[in-house]
Amino acid sequence: MGASLLTAFALMLIIEGILPFVAPAAWRETFLRLANMADGQIRFIGLTSMLTGVVLLFIFL
Repeated sequence: MGASLLTAFALMLIIEGILPFVAPAAWRETFLRLANMADGQIRFIGLTSMLTGVVLLFIFL
């Protein structure tokens, strides 16, 4: 289980690093838009992301 968790964490870091590496200007613009959003909007994005991940886990496991 520990190895799987570390693998998942490593893959998350790789995926998170793709956009800033490939398109730093677009990443900066996206980050600035996110910083200007209200807390409720950011929470909704986080909730949607988590639910999508849970659904994908159920589909592929």
